Amino acid sequence: MTGPQDGTVLGADGLRRCGWGDSTDDYRVYHDTEWGRPVHGDDALFERVCLEAFQSGLSWLTILRRREGFRAAFAGFEIAAVAEFGEADVERLLADAGIIRNRAKIEAAIANARVARGLDGGLEELIWGFAGDPDRPAPRTLAEVPAVTPGSTALAKALKKEGFRFVGPTTAYALMQACGLVDDHLAACHVRTELRGPSGKARRPR
Repeated sequence: MTGPQDGTVLGADGLRRCGWGDSTDDYRVYHDTEWGRPVHGDDALFERVCLEAFQSGLSWLTILRRREGFRAAFAGFEIAAVAEFGEADVERLLADAGIIRNRAKIEAAIANARVARGLDGGLEELIWGFAGDPDRPAPRTLAEVPAVTPGSTALAKALKKEGFRFVGPTTAYALMQACGLVDDHLAACHVRTELRGPSGKARRPR
């Protein structure tokens, strides 16, 4: 049952989720266990950068259902390994039905690994430097969830300055949402309550 005004959905398990988060089993698991939760570590963030880039022009569900194929094809998204990929790997990847076979995106992933490998301070330091205000008001409807923000525009600009490809402001904001730099779970969503407590305020480290 969809919330008439807040865009949430009441699942069969009695939990209320963001509207998209109960549409398929894949989305339900991703919404409940990953989306909006902080992601740290250079390799883990590199995976998200790559997957968001591959998603461009496609549904996220398409990427989710190929995620294990991507991990197998891209050496578990280990930056050091992908940075060493050469033309033979590009041809191998173009023949791999387990991923999205787009030459520009494949070559971008390899190029981005080489950029990430050479970053002073690492990819985590760069990306998390653009984390949003943890206490900003929760979006109450899907209409309040933006596609682009000044923060995502700034992150995209910083990534492009370093040499990253396929990282426009919209892709950068999707990355920020997925990796917990911002929390766009709707106010009535059970995950937001789980992450923040009944007060709705970000939990502080003790």
